[in-house]
Order: sequence, then structure tokens, then C-alpha cells
Amino acid sequence: MASFNVNAARAQRLEALGTHWSFELDGETFELPTELTRGAAGGLKDLDDNDVDGLLRLLMGEEQFARFGKHEVTMQDIAAILEAYGKETGLGLGED
Repeated sequence: MASFNVNAARAQRLEALGTHWSFELDGETFELPTELTRGAAGGLKDLDDNDVDGLLRLLMGEEQFARFGKHEVTMQDIAAILEAYGKETGLGLGED
């Protein structure tokens, strides 16, 4: 019986999804990772359930988060971004 090859599975996921998922807002492009490291997952568990800015900062990094913060964005916009991100990457952030 062959063992599960983590590297092959990761390569297959990255080939299908790429390393980043992107979205556009007011003509600017932002990228979120298609895979989360264990460190990032640990950062997620430390966030309060309602810390939307903390979640976005963790996913985007400081530079992108600063650019994102210059836009007028509603909670509905953020929910739509996270829903699309979850559907396309399988990460399902912000879901119960």
C-alpha cells in the first residue's frame, strides 16, 4: 500500500489554484494566500471572532492591508470577498 504523498498533494492543489487568490476593488488588485501555514492558522485562532481587520491584516499582510484600508468598504463587501475566497480555495473563513 502506497503512503500519502503530502508534497504531491500540495503540488496538485497549487497547480489547480496557484499560490494566491486575488480580488479587485476600485481598480486595485489584492491577493490572499490559497494555502495557510500553521503559523497563520495559529494567528487565526488568536483573533476574536469579530476581528475582521485582524483577519484581513493576517491574510493580506501589512502593505496590502494599508492599501485596502484606504477604500470605503462595507461589512457586506468583506463578507462577499470572504465567501468567494472560501468557495474558491476551500478555506471557508468566517463561517460558523
